[in-house]
Amino acid sequence: MDSSHPQEQQAETRLVTSGRDTKAQKGFVNPPVFHGSTVLYPTAEDLHAHRGEFTYGRHGSPTTKAFQETLMALEGPQCAGVGIVPSGLSAISTTLLSVLKAGDNLLVCDNVYRPSRNFCNGLLTRFGVETTYFDPMIGAGIDKLFKPNTRAVLVEAPGSQSFEMPDIRAIAEVAHGRGALVIDDNTWATPLYHRSLEQGVDISMQAATKYIGGHSDIMFGTISANAKAWPQIAEGIRLLGVCAGPDDVFLALRGLRTLSVRLAQHHRSGLDMARWLAGRPEVARVLHPGLETDPGHAIWKRDFTGASGLFSIVLKPAPQKAVDTMLNTLKLFGMGFSWGGFESLAIPFDCDAYRTATKWSPGGPTLRLHIGLESVDDLKADLDRGFAALKAAM
Repeated sequence: MDSSHPQEQQAETRLVTSGRDTKAQKGFVNPPVFHGSTVLYPTAEDLHAHRGEFTYGRHGSPTTKAFQETLMALEGPQCAGVGIVPSGLSAISTTLLSVLKAGDNLLVCDNVYRPSRNFCNGLLTRFGVETTYFDPMIGAGIDKLFKPNTRAVLVEAPGSQSFEMPDIRAIAEVAHGRGALVIDDNTWATPLYHRSLEQGVDISMQAATKYIGGHSDIMFGTISANAKAWPQIAEGIRLLGVCAGPDDVFLALRGLRTLSVRLAQHHRSGLDMARWLAGRPEVARVLHPGLETDPGHAIWKRDFTGASGLFSIVLKPAPQKAVDTMLNTLKLFGMGFSWGGFESLAIPFDCDAYRTATKWSPGGPTLRLHIGLESVDDLKADLDRGFAALKAAM
């Protein structure tokens, strides 16, 4: 298949055509799954020179190459390389270990994924790296937090629980003026809806476990970087020895091929459900940057081309027992700590115990919802039953 000039094609086309060579694949549409560790060299001279496209299983295979080429085409021309790791958290830890050293300062958005925070407060602290948390809405005001040893800024846009939307462009302009790297957890929108490398981000990470996999059946992480940051990421991956299993790589590649149609449905259903919930008497507030009433909407509209199916709601004050009764009543919304699959999910959460730069005080119980690929009418009916149970339990 001819996939020349991929950057002149639309994202949907690049997702389907990139990373494919049907001639090399003996006519098959998909690349084979290479299960291998040892790569043999034809001559001693080749062995001494480590000459060959592939040298060892941990360093890649034709399967991983196909995935990397496809994600690079989606990330855009600013992407100089894609690293593959075993989970989203591994993407975060590998990235931070690759760019930081003892004595450095790291600025981290206060709405960051909690395991990211745990890694910073745990391992990075033991390694002599200081972490400073900042208000997600700080924008260019982040300039006041920079120290001479600030090496990088980690943002999550939006935060995957509380959904504040940092102004990445403003933060990146300040950070680059100070010689620091900007790292973005881009799991929520994926590069399909947020080309963060084109907006000043140096390293864009994803828990590909979520929307890239799309079927709740793999653990997978990706690290995409521009030309400035890619050598550090590539070295970090090599030195840490992280890699993903071949079957997970294949499933992630399969997920990429259908990402545009799945995410479009998550976008439509998510906004439909968010608007419906905003009108419910039991709901005090919906936290979704795609809503015109959301504080982050202007930034979302400027920088993003779509939304995923993940958002949160703040319920009007109710006892925990009543909220639990509501959750136990739901049939289509499962309770589980992930998202991005075909199924809808609902979990309670409370950021208060671990936010440090900002106060989390939403005014009522909070639920995070993932809107899957089910009928929105059925999902509304399921939540309607849940709300009835909530009211009866109060």
